Amino acid sequence: MGKLVKEGQEGGRLHIESPLMGESLVSRTLLSGMNRGEVFRMHPDVNVLKIGGQSIMDRGAKALLPIIDVLLAAKEKHKIILMTGGGTRARHIYNIGLELGMPTGVLSKLGDKVASQNAEILSVLLAKHGGVRIGHGDHLEQLTMFCQLGYLPITPGIPPYGFFEHPAEEGLIPPHRTDCGAFLLAENIGGKSLIYLKDEKGLYSGDPKKAKDGEKLEYYGRLSVDELIALDLDDLIVERPVLRFLKHAKCIKEFQIIDALRHPEHILAALDGEHVGTVIYKD
Repeated sequence: MGKLVKEGQEGGRLHIESPLMGESLVSRTLLSGMNRGEVFRMHPDVNVLKIGGQSIMDRGAKALLPIIDVLLAAKEKHKIILMTGGGTRARHIYNIGLELGMPTGVLSKLGDKVASQNAEILSVLLAKHGGVRIGHGDHLEQLTMFCQLGYLPITPGIPPYGFFEHPAEEGLIPPHRTDCGAFLLAENIGGKSLIYLKDEKGLYSGDPKKAKDGEKLEYYGRLSVDELIALDLDDLIVERPVLRFLKHAKCIKEFQIIDALRHPEHILAALDGEHVGTVIYKD
């Protein structure tokens, strides 16, 4: 903690003495000394569930309504915040933007609109059951209150970088999309768990939807993030920056990917701590 000290002999002005006074905040030596064993967790009992846009939302009532039934049962036992993906419409708007030469930051803002539409749809479907849409960062301090009062908070998954989105390592598509937003929220509220609701059992060595006839893909039920990075797979079921986030996370030590499309009941199992999909963990 800093303390008040006098600045010189003239004027008697006060300033706060702090270990960071005069530091550039980029020194490796300084930053390594700023680590803490424990980080304060604002909502350690809240589970972050990200509902896939293309994998779930785009499939309409047949896919979404059974999941909603399970979520309503789950919220009686677990504190949950739902986050929505963008899906096919986001891919469409990215394609149009790329053809028009839009920069990455503009594409990020365009993708945000689609994830927001899906959050709006979900909040309407859940309105009579306590579904309430919250904006980027709004009311996050009050999540426990929402849950205790029987509400089910919903927010778009894409992080609010907008024009400040990082340049993509390859191409122009925004690298931090809705999977990243879900991780960042879970980490920064100190959430209990992070679960991705997809339409596949979990992580495979390739995209099962694009596998050729007779091609057998390896399934990874549990894998460390370092092992996954070392595999250097051509495709992943989650956005690649999520792996980097997990390596450096202070609160979230693992995340789980489940097939909620074919097995909505796996949502309850995952919330209860069961291993029903792929778990990626931090060593």
